[in-house]
Amino acid sequence: MKKILAVLALLCGSFMFGQTSITGTVTDSSTEETLPGVNIKVAGKSVGVSTDFDGKFSLTVSEDVPFNIEISIIGYQSQTIEITSDHEDLQIALVENETALDEVVVSASRTPESIRESPVTIEKVGIRDLKNTTSPSFYEGLANLKGIDINRGSLTFNSVNTRGFATFANERFVQLIDGMDNASPALNFVMGNLVGVNELDLRSIEIIPGAASALYGANAFNGILFMTTRSPFEDHGVSAYGKTGLTMQKAAGDNVFYDVGVRLAHAFSEKFAAKVSFSYLKGTDWYANDTDMYSNANTSVGEPDQILPLRSSPSHDGINIYGDEVSLSALGLNFKQLAQLGEASGAVPAGFSNLVPAVNVARTGYLEQEFTDYNAESLKYDVAFHYRPTGGELELIFNTRGGYGSTIYQGTNRYQIKNFLLQQHKLEIRNKDFFVRGYMTTEDAGDSYDMRFTGINMAKYKAEEWFGDYLGGYLEATLGGANNDQAHSAARLAADSNEETTPVPGSPLFNELFDKITSDGDLTQGSKFIDQTKMFVGEGNYNFARLLDDKWDLQVGGSYRRYSLNSQGTIFTDYDGAINYGEYGAYVQAIKKLMNDRLKLQGSIRYDKNEFYDGNFSPRASITYAAGEARDHNFRASYQTGFRNPTTQDLFIGLDGGRAILVGSSPDNLDRNLPNTPLTGRKVYSDSYTLSSLNAFASTGNPAALEAIETGLVQPENITSFDLGYRGIFGKFYVDVSGYYSIYKNFISNTFVVTPITGSAGDLSGIADIIAGNYDVFQTYTNSTADISSYGASIGVTTKLFNKLDLNVNYTFSQFDFDQESEPDFAAGFNTPENKLSVSLGSQNIIGNLGFNVNVRYSDEYLWQATIANAVIPERTVGDVQINYVFPKIKSMFKMGAANVGGDEYQSAPGAPFIGTQFFVSWVFNQ
Repeated sequence: MKKILAVLALLCGSFMFGQTSITGTVTDSSTEETLPGVNIKVAGKSVGVSTDFDGKFSLTVSEDVPFNIEISIIGYQSQTIEITSDHEDLQIALVENETALDEVVVSASRTPESIRESPVTIEKVGIRDLKNTTSPSFYEGLANLKGIDINRGSLTFNSVNTRGFATFANERFVQLIDGMDNASPALNFVMGNLVGVNELDLRSIEIIPGAASALYGANAFNGILFMTTRSPFEDHGVSAYGKTGLTMQKAAGDNVFYDVGVRLAHAFSEKFAAKVSFSYLKGTDWYANDTDMYSNANTSVGEPDQILPLRSSPSHDGINIYGDEVSLSALGLNFKQLAQLGEASGAVPAGFSNLVPAVNVARTGYLEQEFTDYNAESLKYDVAFHYRPTGGELELIFNTRGGYGSTIYQGTNRYQIKNFLLQQHKLEIRNKDFFVRGYMTTEDAGDSYDMRFTGINMAKYKAEEWFGDYLGGYLEATLGGANNDQAHSAARLAADSNEETTPVPGSPLFNELFDKITSDGDLTQGSKFIDQTKMFVGEGNYNFARLLDDKWDLQVGGSYRRYSLNSQGTIFTDYDGAINYGEYGAYVQAIKKLMNDRLKLQGSIRYDKNEFYDGNFSPRASITYAAGEARDHNFRASYQTGFRNPTTQDLFIGLDGGRAILVGSSPDNLDRNLPNTPLTGRKVYSDSYTLSSLNAFASTGNPAALEAIETGLVQPENITSFDLGYRGIFGKFYVDVSGYYSIYKNFISNTFVVTPITGSAGDLSGIADIIAGNYDVFQTYTNSTADISSYGASIGVTTKLFNKLDLNVNYTFSQFDFDQESEPDFAAGFNTPENKLSVSLGSQNIIGNLGFNVNVRYSDEYLWQATIANAVIPERTVGDVQINYVFPKIKSMFKMGAANVGGDEYQSAPGAPFIGTQFFVSWVFNQ
């Protein structure tokens, strides 16, 4: 960092010069309040600055007068002013847009257009919105937008989703930062903003709910989040922020967090500019203390203050308890059989087994907080050099950014992501008509580990001695007159009190075993998460509009992506070296405006090819119409398609998840070795029983209940979506309404199967294996044959009260259709509330420089389905609040606020932490 700052300082002293200086102040024309964050740039040059907190700016350029400057900010009408002399001091008054219809968005059509012209539903967040968010971070504040869901997985890892089928590993949603896919190339999903953008460098956010594969390719399925950072040519100077506060949770208590950041940017000339930003957050993560078993999908999540295991049975398997998976049944025994073995060896009196029930007994296990320090940490950096060889539109950009941190991720199991590092390096050349970029994403899992397997391998330590102690404790209690439940409680206490078989957290023995297990990637004895996967991407786009005299907007583009999977056999079946494969795509889009630009017709089609599958076409067609004299009633309709290629894990995973062995279904994966089983993927997919039929056999004892199954190899998933929408003005009310209906084909799903080890599911040998327990359980990756559809609607209403207060109310409805009886073993995992309501009220300057904002969000209950557990998430109401004050003289804004101010703790999913209250204060300086 010191070297970078030194280089910037040297370049500043060497290159800074100017011929024309301009100063000024920008205000609101109606309120006469000064406006911070307004962009002032030289027309056609993109050289400019932004106003400070006092609405003032100073711009020095090498342009000779006369020339024009452009003044713009979201929510106001842009102005162009001619500069005719040096050292002009301008007083500029901007007229506020009555609505957001004229806000400019880029992502909907890959070209700038007003939001009224957008062919699809789109949400935009600008700099002013980011400053007024009621959440401790802008990323969490996205939950206040209509149609947007935020699933809270930890303090620093939150998952954004739209239109249902949500998971923490959200593979159906794409996040782009300055055009770069921010997903982990091995995990195939975005880890929130853990390795994202410093809020000081964020210029705008655009979110498109729904399918967008026609322009953005594979995985642009449920939606895309676009984050655009600030250019050092237009936004330069020094910015900094500091935040601190408390997280308050029943399980974790009160803990301090802090978050600091800085951004340095400078335009050294019209040709060269650079920026560097840095941020660091540290705090204590939310504790996960959900100890329920969730034996069926109708179970509701437990209470947030339930921190001790409820031993409803001797084999209780709590979701946030690790090690209680190790039980007698894994040894092929029950408690009565253990007593019989004790009788045979003389360890217990003859006949004692007659007093012992034939039940399963499991080890006690450890609570999650005994396997993690809950250290939440996020460090982000971003360095960019911008060069314009002619001083005009053509621009060459080199950008390197990265994120380093620790968090907790919930997937098949709970994972401690520790010292994780993701880096992206990009080289791009662009102007108004085209861009060509190439970038590389690399990641290193650092010291990450699977907490469930940490517990399993910890509990394997002297397990036989522990079960012997348990049997002895049960015998002693029974002879003392205890009933069965009392005897089991006494037996567990006796077994756990032996520190030689049950290491006490914090003891030298515990620490020795813990370090050994978490540093070993072999899940039969360790839990380390190893990943050094890379992704290489090249893409480009050309817009022929200017060559066609703007009569048509015609774009062509394409992309290529290549993966290099490297987990050293701990996640994928890459035990003999990295696995490499690629995919490519190309698209064309045409836009034509008619009827004095009131009618806009748009069509596009994209072709994509993954090396394992046939090519796929993704068409899109839309129509928009602006009605009314002022064009303030805008209607839109679109037909969209999308597709999702199977992820790296769908294709090549080979992981023992404890509950099942996960096996990917790429043709190249079927004959690779799998962990902890002699079976291959080919036998798993072609010669197994359904899990539901095994359960039926277990309850009835009838072998005829066993149902053989041949699982199809996973294929790309497709979606066809029909969208209707309206944006318009009714007096002082701005209304945005949208509705959609989506049909899914080849929905990518997981199926659990049971595979005989020596026999075949098609004859008596397979039944014999099942009866003898000679089988393994697998999670396969395939496609559902069921008819699946989803539909929903949203409405947002925005208005201004008393010319001071901004009121926004939005409602979202989401639902899906699926015939469960057609596929009993398929879990759709819609994981989304049917009804959500959000209300916000605020003002940037309610009194002088004092502002505030209040948000209240309601969502009703919903069923969460995932490999880790199924459960009903109760309804919840969450309120956030903030007040802020601007001190123009010191170019600073101070803010204090609270997220979940009501204090009612809630979960996004079973096994996830209960989210408490977070109080914060912040200071932002902007030169």
